[in-house]
Amino acid sequence: MAKESLKAKEIKRAKLVAKYADKRAELKKIINGDDYEAKKAAIVALQKLPPNSNPIRMHNRCQLTGRPKGYMRQFGISRINFREMALQGLIPGVKKASW
Repeated sequence: MAKESLKAKEIKRAKLVAKYADKRAELKKIINGDDYEAKKAAIVALQKLPPNSNPIRMHNRCQLTGRPKGYMRQFGISRINFREMALQGLIPGVKKASW
């Protein structure tokens, strides 16, 4: 089980990413353009944004336990919870093979 403080930090990062997404996209568009002076100013402005507003800083966490490792993106849960739910028959179409 993940610490509550780590879960809260991820929620805070998600809010920052959402808040600065439009501004980031706008600056990236300018950086990919041809005007050198505008590109230079956009790079500086992008560097001044909060570091946690970058979507790269987000971590995938299990929706049930908050576990960051062994995350299965298709289901949104960790491998341990996936296995437990599959054994209980809560995930349709999954059969126990050789685990």
